[in-house]
Amino acid sequence: MKKKEKQSVRLKGQLRVYMQWPAVMSILLIAMNIWIYRLDRKAGMLMCLFVVIYIVIVGVMYFYNKSLVMKDLVEFAAQYGIVQNTLLKKLAVPYALLLEDGKLMWMNDQFREILGGKLKGENVLSRYIPELNRSIFPKEENQTVEMEVYYKDKEYRAELRKVPVEGFSNSEQLLEMPEEKEYFIAVYLSDVTELNTALRQNEEQRLVAGLIYIDNYDEVIDSVEEVRQSLLVALIDRKINQYIARLDGIVKKMETDKYFIVMKKQCFKELEADRFSLLEDVKSVNIGNNIPATLSIGLGLSQTAYVQSYTYARAAIDLALARGGDQAVIKDSSGITYYGGKREQTSKNTRVKARVKAEALREFITVNDTILVMGHKMMDMDCLGAAIGIYRAAAALEKKAHIVVDNISASVRIMYEEFVNHPNYPDDMFVTSGEAKEMIDDSSMVIVVDTNRPKMTECPELLTMTKTVVVFDHHRQSSDNIESALLSYIEPYASSACEMVSEVLQYIVDDVKIPAMEANSLYAGIMIDTNNFLNKTGVRTFEAAAFLRRCGADIPFIRKILRDDLKSYQAKARIISGAEVYMDDFAIATGENLKIESPTIIGAQAANELLDIDGIKATFVLTVYNGRIYVSARSIDEINVQVIMERLGGGGHMNASGAQFDHTDLDEAVADLKKVLTEMKEKGDI
Repeated sequence: MKKKEKQSVRLKGQLRVYMQWPAVMSILLIAMNIWIYRLDRKAGMLMCLFVVIYIVIVGVMYFYNKSLVMKDLVEFAAQYGIVQNTLLKKLAVPYALLLEDGKLMWMNDQFREILGGKLKGENVLSRYIPELNRSIFPKEENQTVEMEVYYKDKEYRAELRKVPVEGFSNSEQLLEMPEEKEYFIAVYLSDVTELNTALRQNEEQRLVAGLIYIDNYDEVIDSVEEVRQSLLVALIDRKINQYIARLDGIVKKMETDKYFIVMKKQCFKELEADRFSLLEDVKSVNIGNNIPATLSIGLGLSQTAYVQSYTYARAAIDLALARGGDQAVIKDSSGITYYGGKREQTSKNTRVKARVKAEALREFITVNDTILVMGHKMMDMDCLGAAIGIYRAAAALEKKAHIVVDNISASVRIMYEEFVNHPNYPDDMFVTSGEAKEMIDDSSMVIVVDTNRPKMTECPELLTMTKTVVVFDHHRQSSDNIESALLSYIEPYASSACEMVSEVLQYIVDDVKIPAMEANSLYAGIMIDTNNFLNKTGVRTFEAAAFLRRCGADIPFIRKILRDDLKSYQAKARIISGAEVYMDDFAIATGENLKIESPTIIGAQAANELLDIDGIKATFVLTVYNGRIYVSARSIDEINVQVIMERLGGGGHMNASGAQFDHTDLDEAVADLKKVLTEMKEKGDI
């Protein structure tokens, strides 16, 4: 038995190979001795004597030194373990081992120093650093969890790894672990306080490019006497220069109404905290001007290049102007943020822009053969009227157009059927999305009306199937607008898409002839979006209405087709009767199980009527339809409901906007709406 035990104790690995080298050399010497013996017997005999002596010496030394080598190895292993343990404890990197429940099993001196020396009570790491708890421990052997934590005013980068120790319980006499929990969690901490401080300082020194435009420069200048115009401009310049100088920024006036600014990112954060009070400061400049000056601010911040920051600033200022001005837009690599936008942009009486857009539209229609017109899903009267107006523009240029419609809502069915049943209009005047896709070819163009958001169009796929896309819309632009449009005519101050199309029609061809039926649809669209000429009506709105009246628009007929049936009227009354006043300024109402065909239309009408209540600044009506909740938001002039709806993922117009929820829980939707209203009012956003 002892002999077997001795035989079982032997060297292995590289050390065993090293110890066996003399035996290998002996074999080589024997082979050489045989070769010499064949050449010369005497030399071979002499060589044989030396080989025998060499083998004896090697054998004696191997068996004699083997025990000594084993002894030295054991001593080295013991010393190595002590040195290794000392190195781990004195290692400059804080290091610790945790059990699966987060208890500290072992830590080196650096880790103990971080936690404050001698520990008291139960040694659970999460008691000291709450972020390092069981919920973030790695689950897999090769998984590494990295995160930054804060402890005692310092920042650390923590790295956690799962270290398996199979068979630990069998070899360890003092600690027994369940077989499925035979592992430790190794924790490394690196002090990154100085590094992060340097990174933050470097980031704060990054330059932000910006552009400031005076939205209504011409109107403001024209509203004062000529001798005071230079003084007015000087006061606005002074406001802008003082504001940016206070932030340690630079202002350069590029044109009479345009400024270029540069500032550090840390100052840019002050702008955000200040909620861009410059927007309100400039409005206070008054030396007799009847119209207050408003600004649009576009700021761009790129993490890579300053040129990209300026490109972002250009995109931001364009978006601010497209949304109606009087606001600040910040664009960076992560997205777009809006501030301000509380004031409605003043409508311009000039039609130069409409004429320019009409000429561009005429060129596009002329060079394309297939004209497809589409609006937003659940087409309303403004959308239908604008689409029919574009249809007439194509017909005036002797081109055939098709209107893409999948589902006809009750609000437009009567007008829709008037065209479908009229003998003067072809059967393919209205086509479905599937039919439109089959018509698309290299000579096709798509004209979008009454929306500028791709996902809201009747058939978003059409936008990617053609190179020529044109957009006509009166809603304020959002960040997810149709970017592929070759021609984009977006006027937030316009009352409706029908108003815009009516103006464009007057410049498409000379003495354009619009049939009375088409004039009815355009006039009805203006009436619906202006709530019978009560909301957002300007000089150009009435001029467009007058043009349509000259074309034969029949007011009694329009009033008849816009009437509600008895069930819809009763549903609207139920919605209004259940309205609640929230925060003294907002009316919120809901509609569920209304049992009518188009509850969203009735919801919008109810929102308009709730504005007639004294003291109400904005109204919100939520209706359930097709497994979703639709929100109709309305206001008169004090509240910008668009920015409220954008917080809920929607958008629209300053006085008329909407949003959708992907569920049918009205209580939850109302709670979300109230939360947004509370936050925005507390922060001064509304």
